[in-house]
Amino acid sequence: MTAETATGPDAGSVTAADDAGLPLIEIDRPARGVALVRIDPGPEGLMDAAAADALAGAVAALDGDAAVRAVVLTGAVAGMFVRHYSLIELAATAGKVAASGRRFNDLSRPVKPAPFNACLDRIQASSKPWIAALNGWAMGGGFELALACDLRIGLDGPWKFGLPEVRAGLLPGGGGTQRLTRLLGEARALDFVLRGRIVSPAEAERLGLLSALVPAGGDVVAAAVALAADLAALPGLGVAHAKRLVRTALDGTLEQGLGAERTLFVDTLTDADTRAVIGRMAAEADGRIDDAALTAAAADIDLAPQPAAPEGE
Repeated sequence: MTAETATGPDAGSVTAADDAGLPLIEIDRPARGVALVRIDPGPEGLMDAAAADALAGAVAALDGDAAVRAVVLTGAVAGMFVRHYSLIELAATAGKVAASGRRFNDLSRPVKPAPFNACLDRIQASSKPWIAALNGWAMGGGFELALACDLRIGLDGPWKFGLPEVRAGLLPGGGGTQRLTRLLGEARALDFVLRGRIVSPAEAERLGLLSALVPAGGDVVAAAVALAADLAALPGLGVAHAKRLVRTALDGTLEQGLGAERTLFVDTLTDADTRAVIGRMAAEADGRIDDAALTAAAADIDLAPQPAAPEGE
C-alpha cells in the first residue's frame, strides 16, 4: 500500500492507491480551507480492508491539517458513494471467528475497533465539519460512513441508502445502531434497523437523514463543496465547539450539557476571529446580525493555519 496525503492549502490533487496502483482515495482542494475526498473502492463499490486503510490514512491526515477547515466525502464513480462493506471479506472473517470456538456476547469485554470503526469515530470526534456528498448507492458500511459525517447531502436518483444487515443475519457494525438512534430517535431507528430498510434519496430526506436533496442530474459535489466553503469561512473555534456540544448532548445530563455550553460559549469570546467579527458588527451594524453584516464581517476572519491550543486552555 502506498499513501500520499495533502499537507497544505495548495496541495492540489493527491492520490492514495493500492499495491496494484488502483486509486482508492483522491484528495483535492476545491476551495480555500476545503478538502474534497473521492472514494473509489473498486467497480462494485465495496469497502474492504485496503480501502478502509486508505480512507483512514486520508482522514487522519486531513484531521491534523490546520489548513483544512471542512471536508467533503464523496464517491469517485458516478452513482456510487460506497455500496457497502465486502461480504467476501466478512465471510472470511466469519470463518476465522467461528473456528476460534469463542462467543462474543460479553459486553463487559468489547471487541476492539477495526480500522474502519476507528476511522468513522475520528470523523465524528474531529473538530472540523465533515460533509457526505451522497452521489449514489450507500448501504451498510457506506451508509454508516455517511452517518459518521456531520451533514449529508444526497443526489436524487435510482439508488438506495440504508442498513440491510439484518437481512443477512448481521447487524450494523460500523456505528449504525448508535448514530442512527441519535439522529432519528429510538422508535424510528428500531423500525429502520430491525427491518433492514433501504430507502430512496427522497425518502431519506423525508426521514431527516439528509440536510438537503439535490435534484436528479444536479451536482451534489458542488453543493457540498459550497456548503463546506461557507463553513470554512466561519470562525473555526465556534464551529468546533458547537459540533462538540451537539455531538455529546446525549452523553450526560441536561445540567452537564448546559454547563459545557456556557463554558465553551465564553471560550469563543477569547478567539481573535470571533472578536473581529462581533466587533465589526457592533461598530458597523448597530450590533445586529444580518446577512449584510455577516458578509462584511467574514472579511476579518483569518483562514491561515493556526496551531491548536493545548486542551484545557
